[in-house]
Amino acid sequence: QVRLVESGGGSVQAGGSLRLSCAASGYTYRSNCMGWFRQAPGKEREGVARMNRVGTTDYADSVKDRFTISQDNDMTILYLEMNSLEPEDTAMYYCAAMSTYCTGADWKSRLLWPYWGQGTQVTVSS
Repeated sequence: QVRLVESGGGSVQAGGSLRLSCAASGYTYRSNCMGWFRQAPGKEREGVARMNRVGTTDYADSVKDRFTISQDNDMTILYLEMNSLEPEDTAMYYCAAMSTYCTGADWKSRLLWPYWGQGTQVTVSS
């Protein structure tokens, strides 16, 4: 099993920044792809960004050029740097991991990800 614990959420005003962290433990060798998802009230959980162990990344169009995903210590810590935050970014943010490498756009489906954290809330006020 891979255990994921998110932190770093909070409340900011529009235009502000936050950095989320996700600490992975357990069988982290299974985490060849890790990602961030978010879910706003009444909406589906959506893929925000993902990163493979080899360093390749992909982003949802809505966050490109504003969010940056990165990792440290051989995929045991995953980050999401969020800049120029907008009220539409308000959601619960989840860290996820899978054993296979992510390719194409399939990573955006939550069904492919077996490991999840408990989430951290991000609230952006206008």
